[in-house]
Amino acid sequence: MLAKLRNRLRKNMLKNNRGQGATEYILLVAVVVGIVMVFGPKIKKKLGETTEDLSGKIGQSVQDSTKVD
Repeated sequence: MLAKLRNRLRKNMLKNNRGQGATEYILLVAVVVGIVMVFGPKIKKKLGETTEDLSGKIGQSVQDSTKVD
């Protein structure tokens, strides 16, 4: 009888995977946060440079288009 109970408990433990999804999401969020912490300053600097360059090009284009020949 004890052996049957133990076998049933083992089967139920193997079937129970409900918490696995939440654990995977938590690990994924932790990895993303880690990547942002490591590469965040570099990304922010590059993004700032890119937007400044784009802003300058747009401003120059607007000035060129408003000039009267």
